[in-house]
Amino acid sequence: MTNSSVSREPVTSPATTNASYMRSIIIIGTLFFIFGFVTWLNSVLIPYLKIACELNNFESYLVAFAFYISYLVMAIPSAWVLKATGFKKGMSVGLLIMAVGCLIFIPAATSRTYILFLLGLFVQGTGLAILQTASNPYITILGPRESGAKRISIMGICNKVAGAIAPIILGSIVLSEADTLVTRLNGMDAVQKAAELNELASRVIMPYIIMTAILLVLAVLIYFSGLPEIDTDQEDETVAVANTNKTSILQFPHLIMGTLAMFLYVGVEVMAGDTVISYAHNAQGISLDTAKFFTSCTLVAMIVGYVIGILTIPKYIKQEKALQISAILGVILSVVAILTDGYVSVLCVSLLGLANALVFPAIWPLAIADLGRFTKIGSSFLIMALAGGALIPLAYGRLADVLNLQQAYWIMVPCYLFIWYYAAIGHKARA
Repeated sequence: MTNSSVSREPVTSPATTNASYMRSIIIIGTLFFIFGFVTWLNSVLIPYLKIACELNNFESYLVAFAFYISYLVMAIPSAWVLKATGFKKGMSVGLLIMAVGCLIFIPAATSRTYILFLLGLFVQGTGLAILQTASNPYITILGPRESGAKRISIMGICNKVAGAIAPIILGSIVLSEADTLVTRLNGMDAVQKAAELNELASRVIMPYIIMTAILLVLAVLIYFSGLPEIDTDQEDETVAVANTNKTSILQFPHLIMGTLAMFLYVGVEVMAGDTVISYAHNAQGISLDTAKFFTSCTLVAMIVGYVIGILTIPKYIKQEKALQISAILGVILSVVAILTDGYVSVLCVSLLGLANALVFPAIWPLAIADLGRFTKIGSSFLIMALAGGALIPLAYGRLADVLNLQQAYWIMVPCYLFIWYYAAIGHKARA
């Protein structure tokens, strides 16, 4: 899908030079680093805003909801943006929108208004929806389909390295001496309590000013970069024949099931990273000073999984088989986390990062296979599926209020079971 008013030369993967290929990998890798840094800040923002804005579990998980629901709302508009601008300019637009979202945190913090924090997160997610809609199909199509999971695994390392660093950096700023503060708040009158909470809320202002500046600089750099365009509308002869009578994206059952698998996966991935700090502290009695590192453990486990994928896919194992193994491991770790206590239980939640690592890289190429001219809209469906990170953690938060934080993890088991079904059977379905 191209726009005649945009001047650019389509580049297909066979014609991509080695230098252009490597440059593209580096640029997209940088963007995935940004995705990870911004996304995994939520794991700190959930317990932080729970204290600063005096929230219950359900209310605190609106952080994840506001961030990820933007993918559902903005995925189709993101495809329209990319149709008009192309990949490169669209990525710059996404970065600019993210910068606006970060700026909203300033009035949110100065007024300690939770709804403004949620608005800022929604706007950040909107920018990320555009970036993800562009970058994921881009890196998938940039080389051979059978090694798509390998390239996305490389991007995943960039993403999760940033994700491992982000909560440590923000946590050291906004959750410093948080355990002591929570204890002191119980003995304060309303005026003293408001003053302390206002000071706590103000801690996010400088980090988000710095993030805004970085995002603006990156938007300019991407705009003037040599990132080539990729023509996603090209179809080889076999795909063209198969799609001759196709008029709707809904005629691709492997994409529809892949979208559901992605929805469920993002839900459990976000739960593994964003709930573990609160779970460790509130359910297992681990101090926040220690608990703030568990999200980083989750992301380090994902990095290990990505490295395994890079070394083994497709040379030793097909991406669909890696997806089956990942889903089975997810079921096992979820059940053990529920049936054990203390550090063992918490570490099982963190180790879900290992189970989750190859799910996204494997689902994406399986789901957009053979879409041809429907690739952009198909990619936007998969981006919409990232709303699983909004709804499933919110359902977890509600279950945690009704049952408890540990038993609420049962919600993960059917999610992993469907992912296994898609890996084993569902991805083969064709209309």
